[in-house]
Amino acid sequence: MQQYILSKKNVIAVISGLLIALGFFSHFVLENVGLSEWSLIIASVFGITPIAIQAFQAMKVKVISIDVLVSIAAIGALFIQDYEESAIVTFLFLFGHYLEQRTLNQTRSAIKELTEMAPESALKQMDNGKFEEVEVDDVDEGDILLVKTGAKVPVDGTVLTGEGHINEASIREAVPVNKLPDAEVFAGTILENGTIQIRADRVGEDTTFGKIIELVEEAQDSKSEAERFIDRFSKYYTPAVLVLAIVVWAFSQNIELAITILVLGCPGALVIGVPVSNVAGIGNGARNGVLLKGSEVIQDFSNVDTIVFDKTGTLTSGVFSIENV
Repeated sequence: MQQYILSKKNVIAVISGLLIALGFFSHFVLENVGLSEWSLIIASVFGITPIAIQAFQAMKVKVISIDVLVSIAAIGALFIQDYEESAIVTFLFLFGHYLEQRTLNQTRSAIKELTEMAPESALKQMDNGKFEEVEVDDVDEGDILLVKTGAKVPVDGTVLTGEGHINEASIREAVPVNKLPDAEVFAGTILENGTIQIRADRVGEDTTFGKIIELVEEAQDSKSEAERFIDRFSKYYTPAVLVLAIVVWAFSQNIELAITILVLGCPGALVIGVPVSNVAGIGNGARNGVLLKGSEVIQDFSNVDTIVFDKTGTLTSGVFSIENV
């Protein structure tokens, strides 16, 4: 049940947002205080549920996460009947998670595109000398493969017989390269004409194309300096706010004031700030034809004073056409 609720966090955020909107509409337009309060209470309960589950899971491994602080603050706000605050705090926290997931989905699209470019099958020479189509995962080093016109080269290898022009745009410049016997070929490139037989030298993740995918995957997992700072900061921030609230309650004996400290200390801006900026940067880049491989790249760009490009396929379309006859 817990996993199901956590998997529906985005849906819960939408429902919570709609209930908050209904609450404010009821209060300021319909002037129906009862409907407004119940809308905000239900929004708070919806919002608290997945956050409280994450807080419980964190506490089980003895970690005081921001989820713990948000849960206590939201429940406390309900206790002192500050329904607006409890609903908004939980909604902003869930909305921040949604933006973070959206950022990851946008950046991971690069892996999907690369994976789709990777060859899936190969014509492998069998023991009887005939070539049969097999999964590219079934190709081993030393196998003899046949590549026909229009097909993708399935592995990194060496041309044994035949010749043809290969489009290596997926690896380097888009100028077709004429391949003769003993020439090196790369997985993911396309044989535009001719027929060749190659010996598999590197297969799977060891191919040049496989290493490109691996590098992109590593880029997706990288965090910007701002994100790393927030991770470090949250380890100390959450316990500090909890201790401060306890101290305030101990001296003032005012539970409402202590809960107010918790509510004010909820890091809504902290949680939502970095995902919003990442989404904005990656989205603007995509609209202008620039693929940003991760949030760390955005941080690095602030220190760039010189950019060096290759020409073909980067600053040009990479597709040749007849200019004049």
